[in-house]
Amino acid sequence: MFRQLPGKRPAAPDFVRRDCTAEAPDLVWCGDMTEIETGEGKLYLVTVIDLFSRRLLGYAMGARHDAEPVVAALHMAATTRGGDVHGLIFHTDRGSEYASRRFRRACRRLGVFQSMGRVGSCLDNAVSEAFNSVLKVEYVHRHTFTTRTAARIRIATWITDFYNTRRLHSVCHWKSPIDYEHDYWASFTEELAA
Repeated sequence: MFRQLPGKRPAAPDFVRRDCTAEAPDLVWCGDMTEIETGEGKLYLVTVIDLFSRRLLGYAMGARHDAEPVVAALHMAATTRGGDVHGLIFHTDRGSEYASRRFRRACRRLGVFQSMGRVGSCLDNAVSEAFNSVLKVEYVHRHTFTTRTAARIRIATWITDFYNTRRLHSVCHWKSPIDYEHDYWASFTEELAA
């Protein structure tokens, strides 16, 4: 599955090819890592987003730029979805944390297929990049975080109490990610009953 050129990191194929949509939940997720400045230094935030609803399913934060938070965010997303995520595609950039043996192993254990965009192309992971921008413009740049702990608490609260539940998205027909998913499952249930 992974190909590796001499002197290069291993890379998964690109199954997404800039198609930032999914027809149902848990078909394609995307993820990224971004940094947030605090009075104690950088805090790295890792996110996992469902391309269907733009719901942020998993996240993790840490002081180091390594595989630990990406694995933790993946596990949180899988737990959010009840643990069975076998067969879905998880799309990221080619960062060292996503190409790491530890992350690849976590994906294999969950039955998740890795997908990676090209090096240096933000458009290949546009949904994750857009979330990072929204987070920073709408929240992070308007606040000062004296400690990493304060940043963790406030960002987690923004994600759970605002982004997933109240922030409207054009791709979701101007509904929040959670409302959009609820509507999908309600109509899916109605179709099954008919």
